[in-house]
Amino acid sequence: MTHIDAGAELDPVHPVPLPAPGRALGLTAAEVAERVARGEVNDVPVRSSRSTADIVRANVFTRFNAIIGVLWLIMLFVAPFQDSLFGYVILANTGIGIIQEWRAKKTLDSLAVIGEARPTVRRDGVAAQVATSEIVLGDLIEIGPGDKIVVDGECVETDSLEVDESLLTGEADPVLKQPGDQVMSGSFVVAGGGAFTAARVGREAYAAQLAEEASRFTLVHSELRSGISTILKYVTWMMIPTAIGLIISQLVVKENAFKDSVARTVGGIVPMVPEGLVLLTSVAFAIGVIRLGRQQCLVQELPAIEGLARVDTVCLDKTGTLTEGGMDVTELRPLDGADESYVRKVLGALGESDPRPNASLQAIIDAYPDSDDWRCTESLPFSSARKYSGATFSEGTGESSTWLLGAPDVLLADGDPALAETERLNEEGLRVLLLARAVGDLGAPDVVHGARPTALVVLEQRLRPDAADTLRYFDEQNVRAKVISGDNAISVGAVAGKLGLNGEVVDARRLPAERHAMADALDAGTVFGRVSPQQKRDMVGAMQSKGHTVAMTGDGVNDVLALKDADIGVSMGSGSEATRAVAQIVLLNNSFATLPSVVAEGRRVIGNITRVATLFLVKTVYSVLLAILVVCWQVEYPFLPRHLTLLSTLTIGVPAFFLALAPNKERAKPDFVGRVMRYAIPGGVVAALATFTTYLIARHYYTGPGSLDAETSAATLTLFLISMWVLAIIARPYTWWRLCLVASMGLAFLVVLVVPRLQEFFALKLVGAAMPWLAVGIAAVAAVGLEFLWRRVDRRLPV
Repeated sequence: MTHIDAGAELDPVHPVPLPAPGRALGLTAAEVAERVARGEVNDVPVRSSRSTADIVRANVFTRFNAIIGVLWLIMLFVAPFQDSLFGYVILANTGIGIIQEWRAKKTLDSLAVIGEARPTVRRDGVAAQVATSEIVLGDLIEIGPGDKIVVDGECVETDSLEVDESLLTGEADPVLKQPGDQVMSGSFVVAGGGAFTAARVGREAYAAQLAEEASRFTLVHSELRSGISTILKYVTWMMIPTAIGLIISQLVVKENAFKDSVARTVGGIVPMVPEGLVLLTSVAFAIGVIRLGRQQCLVQELPAIEGLARVDTVCLDKTGTLTEGGMDVTELRPLDGADESYVRKVLGALGESDPRPNASLQAIIDAYPDSDDWRCTESLPFSSARKYSGATFSEGTGESSTWLLGAPDVLLADGDPALAETERLNEEGLRVLLLARAVGDLGAPDVVHGARPTALVVLEQRLRPDAADTLRYFDEQNVRAKVISGDNAISVGAVAGKLGLNGEVVDARRLPAERHAMADALDAGTVFGRVSPQQKRDMVGAMQSKGHTVAMTGDGVNDVLALKDADIGVSMGSGSEATRAVAQIVLLNNSFATLPSVVAEGRRVIGNITRVATLFLVKTVYSVLLAILVVCWQVEYPFLPRHLTLLSTLTIGVPAFFLALAPNKERAKPDFVGRVMRYAIPGGVVAALATFTTYLIARHYYTGPGSLDAETSAATLTLFLISMWVLAIIARPYTWWRLCLVASMGLAFLVVLVVPRLQEFFALKLVGAAMPWLAVGIAAVAAVGLEFLWRRVDRRLPV
């Protein structure tokens, strides 16, 4: 145990202890300035951000931009302006992507500064909080429970300091530190306190490079974007041989005019590229970050938006999540005739003995002032693992006494009469601490044995006003809520019941250790109390082993291990530095009610991207198949680039932008690639066959000069009507704005057909009445076939 110097003073400006005489004063202002001048500062990069240059590079230098760019340059030289419109669309898309990601970067950077850890540094004997980037080599940094160690260093002062290095070593047991011991960046304090000198700062620190890599803007690493990358890889494989065959067919076999052949070749290749799909995915993610940023929600890793939408189980810590951080002492019950005034002195002294009190001890400090004539000689800080704290005092009378304060069911033996009273209070949702007088030494492993119960301290926790509505939202969305707390199970169950969360209440100390059996017990239960930090981690792993996607919320140091292992970790902004460091999402406003917004944003992104991906890939499939049919039949490709630019804009580009940003509450489903392709392939095949059928019939129907333009117009009409039907299916279920969107796209195409200048610009003019009506009839038959195929796919291949 470490002795406590009772001579420590408090600075009136900074609410942290100042060093007593004989303790280290830290660097002087001159020494700090000298180190800054030498560059010995902790200049780690800004969290969760990538540079503007990286954003531009990622949006401009893509495989498909290169393909489209080359084709665009060719068309600028060999064809009219309207046949090169697709290139300007790509420029606009790229610009939109850059602007949206830049806005998301600004949002992330500004929120990261708000949520940044601010360690306490002692300089010239004065303790003050500074930004992590302002720490210099040799700084004296004070640490306490929940503090993240931000640079490597050597302990100078320790007060029962226990450090968890599991994030670095994988070992879950806390390490007791003594003066002279090393501490590593990336670890965090679980109990006690102390101070260390910074030995390595900036990129030289052990965990700095890992933290820098882990905290980057991780837009491309997600199931959604991985699926899109897989699709694009297959598209590339299909494009290359098809494009070669089309080039040979149009330039060599038919012996057409060179410029017209080139234009039709490019017209066949360009629509194979789903150029807007990656853009819309980036924009959807970026706008999601911006929307959540407005609600003070920091998304430290972008896939967390997507991940939380896939969650089917949310594990909630009670304190700080369902309840507010503060507590109030409502009652003091002396036991076995103990003197209440004496008990109050003991509680006041215990409060004074801990320089970094938790919420329970802070409530005791507020209720019972310190007794000036008691002096702390030893202290045992609170630990989530042992569930109690303690101190040894020299009382004003000269007598020495040792006291423990903690969970009654941990400090008392089974069957103790005080436990029955404790259980009754817990059933009311109250939190109860036991004050017990120890008979042994505070540092002894069995200090609890023989401790004499002296008083019960009854605390009332403040429920978060928005917690009940949030739990109701998760229930409506078929997301299971599990309350996992270190507090007494009955008390936690009562709190959950007040919020409308009912179910089996389980004492976690009775859970089976074997993973499969634990997973079964977790499926059956709803509220779990007396959970140790390591057990929280095991519970998350057990649920994941049953195929559940698990989100974990918390704000205390005892939640760090579970937050790290959960699929999605959510921390409160007021939580410890360690929890904020490992969480993917930080609720800077400390509002549990923000979580539904994050879930809804993720569902919007995934659900809508699945919709629009189907639109884009139907076009890719029918483009590839049309090119193959053209090569096999040795005919001119039916379309010029301008025709497909028009069709893509009206049936994909504009509608997809609105659909990608629309509300969507459907829970995300697995197998993104399978879900998209099972619709895109039959849709594309039907569109290609119907369009080519119209084209072949038109080739026999029209003869003479201008016949190719008439054939193209008839084929374009069929393809447009089928594409509109695909859009109409994708837009379901209908709302007023979805109906208006589909109708306005159809009206825009009609305007092109009836306005002479637009007819000329897009080379679209329907000749006669029979062939256009036949084109409409073929499209109608194709639409019926499409409905039949997609419904059959839904029945035969459910996801």
